[in-house]
Amino acid sequence: MPTNSKFMLASDNASGVHPAVLERILGVNDGHVAGYGVDRYTQEAEQCFKTHFGADASAFMVCTGTAANVLALQALTSSVDAVHCTDCAHLLVDECGAPERMIGCKVVGARSDAGKINLKALADAVAFQSGIVHRNRSTVVSISQATERGSVYTPDEVRAIADFAHANGMRVHMDGARLANAAAAFGARLEEMTRSLGVDILSFGGTKNGLMMAEAIVVFDPALAALLPSIRKQGMQLASKQRFLAAQFLAYLQDDLWFENARHANRMAARLAKRLSDIPKVRVTSAVEANMVFATLPPAWIAPLQQHAYFHVWDASESEVRFVTSFDTAQQDIDEFTGEIARLATQELPQ
Repeated sequence: MPTNSKFMLASDNASGVHPAVLERILGVNDGHVAGYGVDRYTQEAEQCFKTHFGADASAFMVCTGTAANVLALQALTSSVDAVHCTDCAHLLVDECGAPERMIGCKVVGARSDAGKINLKALADAVAFQSGIVHRNRSTVVSISQATERGSVYTPDEVRAIADFAHANGMRVHMDGARLANAAAAFGARLEEMTRSLGVDILSFGGTKNGLMMAEAIVVFDPALAALLPSIRKQGMQLASKQRFLAAQFLAYLQDDLWFENARHANRMAARLAKRLSDIPKVRVTSAVEANMVFATLPPAWIAPLQQHAYFHVWDASESEVRFVTSFDTAQQDIDEFTGEIARLATQELPQ
């Protein structure tokens, strides 16, 4: 079970809210303001999104990542359509069937390589679905950036997927719950990681990177953008006191807090991986490109280490665990945690 420690490596959802974001929330908590996004803070936030994603980009703020994904897909699909993603995508594995339940579409998993969709497997899946009335129409390709295995699609990889999708009459959705970490890994602008590569609609994460229940759907096609106000309302995600979502994105986007937070989390993951690689009996199992580290540990070490800083066992059969760093992960915490692992490595524990 999770400890009550202030330091956890289970998920970047375990982190707090950045002080600058809290300060901005307090700053808008003054007097009465029109609800449902008819306020100057929302308008300012929408301009910030245009600065980062392009002048004709439209942003729709919501409260959860699952809502962002489902409502974005609802703008692209119907109940007879198929959404193609990886076999490990959050969309397929960890959203309790929400896309199927709320839209009626079919989510189809294709083979992944280090978390990235295999283009040949995707092409085969689309060909299998194609032209047969008994199967759902292939309408959307959804990719996660960064992926569920902590890897980051290169710009060329995203462009190749988008080119394939568009050539086959499909749209591209990006689950960008950790897009900030991916962009920070490349030192790239948000637009350069999305619309410039052919992404049609984006679920843009904030909660994992220092915000509080704040996500957004960013749309790059005006025709799609016209659908989102009604889709968001019907999807129960039009916040009445939207100024408190807008305030968070103002803090996040105006002074590139998104980049600084993500860059720090990435650096802490790199430090953690480097220190783990120096410890006997520990093996880092995936390339560390963002803020996630996968490693195998002797099974007997897991329970005592989880008391020090809770983390998830990812594959019990391989004794593989996942560590996730955050904007508020401290270097001292990383060093103390890996010091505890090094101490265990010197003891004779059953394997």
